[in-house]
Amino acid sequence: MNTMSDKKQNTSTSTIQDSNKIAIAKLRNCPTSPRKMRLVVDQIRGLAVNKALVLLKHSPKEASIRLEKLLLSAMANWEMKYTDSSISDLDVIVKSAFVDSGRMLKRLQTAPQGRAHRIRKRSNHVTLIIGLNNN
Repeated sequence: MNTMSDKKQNTSTSTIQDSNKIAIAKLRNCPTSPRKMRLVVDQIRGLAVNKALVLLKHSPKEASIRLEKLLLSAMANWEMKYTDSSISDLDVIVKSAFVDSGRMLKRLQTAPQGRAHRIRKRSNHVTLIIGLNNN
């Protein structure tokens, strides 16, 4: 026999599960400076995924090409994880996006008077999390 508290608990857990629907995509060892990648990531954080795709497609930055592919991957992960709902029907946003520095390749460049300068070729890791808009 279902009591009122059972019904209340079932509805509250279903709304919690709906709000926790997320999909994650990661880009590892991307040969771009983390500073340059953060410029583009800051533009798409918090936007709806379709609006973010349009922004990335028309951005002149090279980092936007890689981020566009990563966002498409996160959307495909969403479709695979939650087959019962489509992204186009729901209000899915870029919940979180952050850039961490990856490994650094160290190279030498010749300098005057027999010296050498160290060149640091930086790379980064990007993590993109998309989910339902709770507002």
